[in-house]
Amino acid sequence: MKVNKVIALRLVLSMIIIIGFTSCSKNSSSKGASRGTGWDVDSKRVSSSKKPEAGPGLVFVEGGTFTMGKVQDDVMHDWNNTPTQQHVQSFYMDETEVTNFMYLEYLDWLKDVFPPTEDNYKHIYAGASPDTLVWRNRLGYNETMTNNYLRHPAYASYPVVGVNWIQAVEFSQWRTERVNEAILEKRGFLKKNAKTQDVTAEASFSTETYLKAPTMTYGGNEEIVLKGAKGARKSPKTGKGGTVIEQKDVYAQRSSGILLPEYRLPTEAEWEYAAAADVGQREYNIYKGQKKYPWSGSYTRSGKRQNKGDQLANFKQGNGDYGGIAGWSDDGADITNEVKKYPANDFGLYDMAGNVAEWVLDVYRPIIDNESNDFNYFRGNRYTKNKIGEDGKVEIVTLETMKMDTLSNGKVIVRSFPGQIAQVPVDQDETYLRQNFDKSNNINYRDGDKQSSKYYKFGPSESDTDKEKNSKNMYNSPKHNVTTDSLGRMVRKYDVSNERTTLINDEVRVYKGGSWRDRAYWLDPAQRRYFPQDMATDYIGFRCAMSKVGPKAEKRKTPRN
Repeated sequence: MKVNKVIALRLVLSMIIIIGFTSCSKNSSSKGASRGTGWDVDSKRVSSSKKPEAGPGLVFVEGGTFTMGKVQDDVMHDWNNTPTQQHVQSFYMDETEVTNFMYLEYLDWLKDVFPPTEDNYKHIYAGASPDTLVWRNRLGYNETMTNNYLRHPAYASYPVVGVNWIQAVEFSQWRTERVNEAILEKRGFLKKNAKTQDVTAEASFSTETYLKAPTMTYGGNEEIVLKGAKGARKSPKTGKGGTVIEQKDVYAQRSSGILLPEYRLPTEAEWEYAAAADVGQREYNIYKGQKKYPWSGSYTRSGKRQNKGDQLANFKQGNGDYGGIAGWSDDGADITNEVKKYPANDFGLYDMAGNVAEWVLDVYRPIIDNESNDFNYFRGNRYTKNKIGEDGKVEIVTLETMKMDTLSNGKVIVRSFPGQIAQVPVDQDETYLRQNFDKSNNINYRDGDKQSSKYYKFGPSESDTDKEKNSKNMYNSPKHNVTTDSLGRMVRKYDVSNERTTLINDEVRVYKGGSWRDRAYWLDPAQRRYFPQDMATDYIGFRCAMSKVGPKAEKRKTPRN
């Protein structure tokens, strides 16, 4: 009996000791305590794990390794599809192409904020509007599409066309601002409904301006840009001697984890990887079999029992055959079609073949230089930095400093809007003694610059005149010129030189995927073509992408049996 009491006493003492150690452990790693210093920190400000959310309309694409440029046919003999192994980081991509309805939302916003009836803003709305005349044809009657395709509700869910590459980039930037503006309003950092009721040309929202200089957002209106999240705004505390202690971190920051990265066009590598969707062919750590199209198999028709024989994309099936025989259409469309009318690929992306071809971010070059880089490959980097004024603060674009570009076809497009931070190219302060980049403009790196041409000279070549330098470019493409005379009239000068040898220059961009005008050959995700960035067609649209921050995968990997 005594032995049992001794054992029970020992058990009680052991439990007390264990509980004591556990409580000490909990105290040393209590919520808000730093693992680096042990100091108490604001757990809301410093978050060890913040799962990013996908933006509206986006689908997750888990990154991986794939063979870029792998085509089964090369009847064009372009020699620009040399297979290279590339690795793409995880990212998000629009589930569908940007539709007319989505783009009209952008145009309506511009029209409200920058009324085209006012002389200061007349170029903004016109510069963003799609070119509806792309539907016209010398020997075809297409006026119905010219007049109705963009705005008629019957075409609301159809992909927008007539948008050039520059307009697509500007739309992506606008979308970034509107999405983050809505997030901040929902979290209580912005006045409710300010995005529609209080926004003006002089006072609008910019994500980067809010992050770098929140008090300058919305023109510095403190009634719109609120201090502290909803329910957390408190009066300033009073310290010793009656001094007022202002609250810290009253504005959302990048470290808050609530603002999304920018919407943008996908790079060529990202687009091809997402379109190929080889993940559906994966068997352990290899791809089982080879896909010619975004779907499995080598045919454009479905082999499934429930819809056997149906076309899996909208494309031109033959000369004079855009949709099929009346009464039983092969693909259900003659021009473009509504989004989501055909099955999605293994990433859940629709119309990655057919419907419309799509702009991507890259400047076109005949080769992909995987020897220089095989990670997130992209050609087109122009590195900039925020412009700092004489007062040491970032310089905000105003109505007077808005940047407008006149394109080679004479169209005027606004490239920087009031409220944004002015950008300048990076200089030697950022590039000095760096190994990863040495200048702002990297479009011609290892291709297109003098070092890549037969005129390369070891050592300085300052003796060359400007004319000689221009004549020794790698790509001798036409140089059209648009100027304004003394009366303000636009003068267009078309380059008629017979010495031009190529159409490739720094202003041509890659577009991917087949369209309603293309044969099945172009449905292969690896096929690539190029088009001037300031021109539009009736068969090129676009979709947006967004980089993913954080871990590569969204779901924890589970072992396979």
